[in-house]
Amino acid sequence: MAIDPHVQAMLDATRPPEGLPPLDLLPAELVRAGYRAQRTQSDLTAPKDVAVRDLSVGGAVGDRPARLYAPPGAVAATPGLVYFHGGGFVIGDLDTHDGLCRRLAVRAGVRVLSVDYRLAPENPFPASHDDGLAATKWAFDHAAEIGFDPKRIAVGGDSAGGNLSAVISHELNGDPNYKLAFQLLLYPALSMSADTKSRQDLDGPLLTKEAMSWFEKCLAVGDHPRAPSMAYGPHWTLEGLPPALVVTAGFDPLRDEGMDYARALEEAGVKAKHMDFPTLVHDFYVMADVSPTIVEAINQTADELRAGLA
Repeated sequence: MAIDPHVQAMLDATRPPEGLPPLDLLPAELVRAGYRAQRTQSDLTAPKDVAVRDLSVGGAVGDRPARLYAPPGAVAATPGLVYFHGGGFVIGDLDTHDGLCRRLAVRAGVRVLSVDYRLAPENPFPASHDDGLAATKWAFDHAAEIGFDPKRIAVGGDSAGGNLSAVISHELNGDPNYKLAFQLLLYPALSMSADTKSRQDLDGPLLTKEAMSWFEKCLAVGDHPRAPSMAYGPHWTLEGLPPALVVTAGFDPLRDEGMDYARALEEAGVKAKHMDFPTLVHDFYVMADVSPTIVEAINQTADELRAGLA
């Protein structure tokens, strides 16, 4: 099956010129700026009738910026989604994923709390994961303040944010004070050491082997004692995890590990659903203006989120 023609046209139009220096030679902030410029222009048609408020949430070593989205006509307490953006733990921010959060809030009828966790290389592993866990607990502890129904709180994210969401679900598994209702894993990067066929066969589009290597180098997991939390495997107990939606894209190096994880969850007795969009590429959720197929994928995802938190 071929890549969606609208997506292919975008890829052709934005193909980087020859002779660019390797990522290793570029400052992280420069790469972030380029990504921000691209993605903030890729969803200009996101809903505007959303109540949006910037705030601070508790991180692991101080407050972190966050953004709260409430759909039109939201009652005092709605289901809530704590959302973590993608970007390999190095790039991405509240603005790059603003359109997606708006779309999820409106379509699913939930409040969305998007969290700006610390990024590598300035903050190597496990800073991002510690911030994600702390922010999720903060959402529970301040549920009344932000309009979350504490019995219907989900974590979710795309790519690196999907990793954070999966890891947080494990870390809170069995904790009666922070019982997650759902996990939304959008083309999640579930392992630093995966050797799947899709990782072997695909070098892009968008998520290239060079980019993945750079992200891993910046994150600097190394032999950190908590390094196993980057992957699923024997060290994790899958039983008892919250229900999950795992989404993959056909032209994405991360496709196989997402499929494998959804299957492992089901085999462990966890209610898990896998959706694959075979004509789409990694990072499609933040490019809604590129193709009607992406908008439909977002709508289907939001419908599953709504049902999961009903």
